[in-house]
Amino acid sequence: MASYANISADQGADFQSSLELEDSNGDPVNLTNYTVYGQIRRTYKSATATNFTVTILNAQNGILMIELSSAETAAMKSGRYVYDVYATDESLGKTIKLLGGIFELIPSVTKNNEF
Repeated sequence: MASYANISADQGADFQSSLELEDSNGDPVNLTNYTVYGQIRRTYKSATATNFTVTILNAQNGILMIELSSAETAAMKSGRYVYDVYATDESLGKTIKLLGGIFELIPSVTKNNEF
C-alpha cells in the first residue's frame, strides 16, 4: 500500500522534496531497476497534468527526489491538487504506487521582477 503525504509548494518558485520510502515494516523500499514517475492534477479525473521530475538518489534505501521548476509552478493556478508517484520495473512487469496525497500550490504575492 502506498504512503499518503500532503505537500505544498510556492507558486513561481522551484520545488524540491527528498523522500525516504519505507514499507509497512519500516524497511527501505528497494527501487533498484525501477523507473519512477509522478503527476499532479487538479482532480483525479482532470485531463491535463503536470509531471514531476523524479530522480532516484539511492535505490537500495528508497530515497528519491521529486521536483518542479519555477516555470512549472508559475504556469499552474494556485490551489489544491492531487498527486501520486509510481515505480515500474519493466523486467518484472511490476508497477507499484509509492506515494499519493494533496499538493497545495501557495499563491505568490510578488510578481516576476516587480520590485
